[in-house]
Amino acid sequence: MEQAADNPQVAFQPVMCQHCNHAPCETVCPVAATSHSRQGQNHMAYNRCVGTRYCANNCPYKVRRFNWFLYNKNSEFDFHMNDDLGRMVLNPDVNARSRGVMEKCSMCIQMTQATILSAKRDGRAIADGEFQTACSNACSSGAMIFGDVNDKESKVAELAQEERMYHLLEHVGTKPNVFYHVKVRNT
Repeated sequence: MEQAADNPQVAFQPVMCQHCNHAPCETVCPVAATSHSRQGQNHMAYNRCVGTRYCANNCPYKVRRFNWFLYNKNSEFDFHMNDDLGRMVLNPDVNARSRGVMEKCSMCIQMTQATILSAKRDGRAIADGEFQTACSNACSSGAMIFGDVNDKESKVAELAQEERMYHLLEHVGTKPNVFYHVKVRNT
């Protein structure tokens, strides 16, 4: 039998905010800029953040980033965004962040809230697969799936029960809401 150490194989694994249930980044923020939602997402109030970077220091996944630059109306970063016409391509639902705040994956909270409000307005339950994030929407292979894990009939809940499922740094005890599957190779 072949020893795995003799021929190591590498796989690229993108790591985003894990939206932990016991998030260490939430407890250290002196201005409560990061908090937990009822949907299980870890939210960031960018206009409340003062940039202490305590949350980045306390995150075991190292997924928070500090915004060092002022991109808006800055001539050094002129990608046709310094005029009114150029700024019209920006998504009005996404909060424009300034220099000196922490950045993280928000699990596209604007898309999640739009789905919830649309279903509420129509007086119906949210269908399985209706929740989308930008990354799951762009993933043509279906490797990234977003949904309600509490709905036992959903595809996400089914995938969460599989034997291949694991959490990153499970031993830390943060109880993340992002699930990964072991990569299976047929060599």
